[in-house]
Amino acid sequence: MTRTAFFVLTALADQPRHGYGILREVEEMSGEEVQLRVGTLYGVLDRLTADGLITLDREEVQQGRLRRYYRLTDEGVEALDAEARRMAAGASAAQRRIAAGRGDERGEPDKGTPETPPGPRPGPGLAGGLA
Repeated sequence: MTRTAFFVLTALADQPRHGYGILREVEEMSGEEVQLRVGTLYGVLDRLTADGLITLDREEVQQGRLRRYYRLTDEGVEALDAEARRMAAGASAAQRRIAAGRGDERGEPDKGTPETPPGPRPGPGLAGGLA
């Protein structure tokens, strides 16, 4: 599942929303890190609809413009839940590895010793050499 699809499904998790409402929710949930363009949003909505994860909830005319409201299907709820669990498991694995790299299996930060300052220990860099 793409990051964009994840945020769109999450925006619809609590109630049906129209396109602009989804854009605002995604922006807010992501701390303004994800800012969707309208064309991108409707492409994602079309794909999620085709995949059976969302469906058209209703259409309303407001100020002479048609607003389509989308909602999650049962399959969409299951897919979002599965992706959230997968992401949480990945984050948990990363936190365990970081703690192990610091020499603390409980996840507490390395406090250092007089000979070794606190923080990460030097190790191989991205190219395999010392950082």
